[in-house]
Amino acid sequence: MEVSLCDIYIKMQKYDIYERVTVFVVKIIKFSEKLSKSFSGRIIAKQMIRSASSVGANMQEADGATSKKDFINKVGISRKEAQETRYWLDLLKRANLIGNQQNVEELQFLFSECDQIARILSSIINSAREGEGENV
Repeated sequence: MEVSLCDIYIKMQKYDIYERVTVFVVKIIKFSEKLSKSFSGRIIAKQMIRSASSVGANMQEADGATSKKDFINKVGISRKEAQETRYWLDLLKRANLIGNQQNVEELQFLFSECDQIARILSSIINSAREGEGENV
């Protein structure tokens, strides 16, 4: 059975997003350790880790989807979790729970990366729905 370059490229993209999400989650975990140890800082950090790690967990579930509908659903959940993570990052900034300037710069990077991941997940959903007339 011959494999086309297109198939190889799609497979590479697929695993690139998994790796990108995993690296992002690790950065969120490490960033959380730098946050305010106040009650609210700890609560927001926990929520942020939960939502960020859920992005990756649901992408892994999507990889094992039993149907196109199941795949779209799991990637959709991943996108929602990325959007939630973006919310927690924004809340940290607005509540001034990030401390020094280096943390502010890291938060800006994480916010941008989270936004890009959410956009990529939207693109994956749209590609999966192609032909169904249901783009997001």
